[in-house]
Amino acid sequence: MGGYTLIENAPLVARNTMRVAARAKLLAEIRDATKLPELLDFPAIRNGRLFVLGEGSNILLTGDVDGTVLAMETRGVHVEQDGDVARIAVAAGERWDDFVRWTLGQGFAGLENLILIPGTVGAAPIQNIGAYGTEVAEFIESVEAWDLVERKVVTLDHGACAFAYRDSLFKRNPNRFIVTAVRFALPRSHALRLDYAGIREELERMGVEKPAPFHVAEAVVHLRTRKLPDPAVIGNAGSFFKNPIVAAAQGEALKREHAELVAWPGANARWKLSAAWLIEAAGFKGMREGDAGISNRHALVLVNHGKASGQELWAFAQRVIEGVQARFGVRLEPEPMIVGG
Repeated sequence: MGGYTLIENAPLVARNTMRVAARAKLLAEIRDATKLPELLDFPAIRNGRLFVLGEGSNILLTGDVDGTVLAMETRGVHVEQDGDVARIAVAAGERWDDFVRWTLGQGFAGLENLILIPGTVGAAPIQNIGAYGTEVAEFIESVEAWDLVERKVVTLDHGACAFAYRDSLFKRNPNRFIVTAVRFALPRSHALRLDYAGIREELERMGVEKPAPFHVAEAVVHLRTRKLPDPAVIGNAGSFFKNPIVAAAQGEALKREHAELVAWPGANARWKLSAAWLIEAAGFKGMREGDAGISNRHALVLVNHGKASGQELWAFAQRVIEGVQARFGVRLEPEPMIVGG
């Protein structure tokens, strides 16, 4: 069929970076976004559950998917130059890391701190991906999506996307929108973010005195490679737990009790706490039950050492959440989507 392929009882183990051996009742691989209305009108798809999948780097499958998994495999990058700003429309199926590297090669700035994050461009606004002091929302001008309720293509500007920390309108309405393209506004020149998680120290190790965006990207690659386990080697979805945000009074009380606590006072009398510090201090870093565990390299990373099921991984994650809450009175939340059977 033109523009898409349908596969029944499709294995998903190679389509999620946690390497969970789940299956989909129906897998629809779509290569042409204009074919979405036709595809979604199939009775088997229209009357059942629909789940959109990118590279599967931000999900935990806790069972088989009794419905249709829609894999966005669209491609395309279109650039319009507007003075010192490039407006770039990118198809949802493009790989995020490939796009970041392309922007750096073109001399555009802004996304350098977000290099080496797995996943697709279409997934980036849903999660409002962020790393090393940068969130993607800062550079998103608009998002094009298929609205499943209105049954039409819609373009949502930056404000309508309602971006927040690891959150967006799309994440809060998972059954409403299918992201088909993202439009970025990237400058030629942008103030570099160097004050987060060892970037300056890494640049010094590299012998760089006057960093450019590509230097920052290289430093981030070094840092991520050292800290985070490779999904190709051991199943994981990167950072599994969000950094919790608490009232300033609670943050201050915790800091008085635990002087080593890593925390960042923020706006609106709120503090962001380091989930990694909380997990490690609660004794979970490197812990393992069967094939489910927490990485010994980074306490934020839930790992599949072999053939752990999604239910086993989720049960272990809940044990971590409950352990941190019992120790510090702070409840962690998962960063990936938890997709049940």
